Amino acid sequence: RLFSPEHGIRSDVDGKVADQVDPATGLPVRSLYGEDRRPRREDLEGLDALVYDVQDVGTRFYTYITTLRSVLEEAAKAKIVVVVLDRPDPIDGAVVEGSVADADKLSFTVPHAIPVRYGMTPGELTSLYESELRLGAHIEIVKLRGWSRELWYDETSLEWVNPSPNMRSLTEAMLYPGIGLLEPTNLSVGRGTDTPFEVIGAPWLDGRRLAAVLAAQKIAGVTFTPIHFTPSSSTFAGERCGGIRFTIRDREALRPVALGIEMAVALQDLYPTDWQRAKFIELLANRDAFERLERGETADAIVRSWEKGLEEFRRRRARFLLYQ
Repeated sequence: RLFSPEHGIRSDVDGKVADQVDPATGLPVRSLYGEDRRPRREDLEGLDALVYDVQDVGTRFYTYITTLRSVLEEAAKAKIVVVVLDRPDPIDGAVVEGSVADADKLSFTVPHAIPVRYGMTPGELTSLYESELRLGAHIEIVKLRGWSRELWYDETSLEWVNPSPNMRSLTEAMLYPGIGLLEPTNLSVGRGTDTPFEVIGAPWLDGRRLAAVLAAQKIAGVTFTPIHFTPSSSTFAGERCGGIRFTIRDREALRPVALGIEMAVALQDLYPTDWQRAKFIELLANRDAFERLERGETADAIVRSWEKGLEEFRRRRARFLLYQ
């Protein structure tokens, strides 16, 4: 039988995923993104193994890695082998960035105390989960051949297949760790446009003003263009939004989570009433960083504040890295 994470077995669904029969194989498909978000005991009866073969995007709040944790937990209880067919981290596996999640902020979009950009493949993350959560799972990892940590997805010669309907390019995956942080707030992040996560906007936002403020910060690797757009779905569907488009000029220099913090600081300064920032903590998942934003600290100060947690994570992570 097949199990589908968020976005369905062919990564083409937005919203809840229903149980179904796969038309290509005739196999039953059990949804792990419906009323239940983990396999039930009866779903695992009669299975010799579970095979995990899912392409994620290297960002903590992309829910495939939460489903991975749930599958590992339930397979351990059922004493079933989990075989992980490893996949590249598309935004390179060398850089880690962002606040490490607080232990009391875990959720379906915050599966473990790791940073926003964690720099690990699914296989490596599996080993970290198994060790730190003491699952007692039986795991087999089928390693990648020819992949090294500094490679971006477009350097692997692998075909790009959208891992979800709104993740349509490597550019969007590169920006996602920072722009995605803003999504719980009252901003459009481009869903319902041709370029999700490459634009942000709102009916109350002046793109020229925001672009000028961000340009003055000389943020590495990215430039900003004022635009207007009207999303066809999701936040502000059918409403004309002022906003900005992000253009990546140097992906090696870009630090997308820091960019997300720069955005948050600028929005708080320019729109202290219009920008409803209370839910920004949902994906940031770090109380100290959020309180620093609330106090009006600079983006640079907020980014520096999480370095101690990142250094500790790098030490934790080092034991589980499979590739140079």
